[in-house]
Amino acid sequence: MPLTPQEEQHLQLLAIFHYIVGGLTALFACFPLIHLTIGLVMVFGGFSGNQAPPAFIGWLFIILGGSFFLVGQSLAICIIIAGRFLGQRKRYLFVFVVACCECLFMPFGTVLGVFTILLLSREPVKSAFNGAGAAVAPVQ
Repeated sequence: MPLTPQEEQHLQLLAIFHYIVGGLTALFACFPLIHLTIGLVMVFGGFSGNQAPPAFIGWLFIILGGSFFLVGQSLAICIIIAGRFLGQRKRYLFVFVVACCECLFMPFGTVLGVFTILLLSREPVKSAFNGAGAAVAPVQ
């Protein structure tokens, strides 16, 4: 069953919106770098005297800030890759899982994730993804 022109247009729009939300996610994922910097200042002696916090607090800031930064950037990359796969009609399961993960991030991720899940649930779209994957069969 071929895709209707409206479904084609929806897939292209969703791909573009994935690029936009991926960029916004990458931008907002940089905020934990503030905590990472504060932790580095705490550990390497930026505070002195009686006001200095314990070193483990600085390490806690470093570990948590770095972890949140890496997870956020990884999610941003996955969202951008999902947009690419939407445009190419490839990797249905990857795109579906990323859309489910996007639903956790209010408000843009939720809206984009729900619309992506709704579109991917349609049978013609599923068959378009299956057809794209079947066309590139491995050579034996």
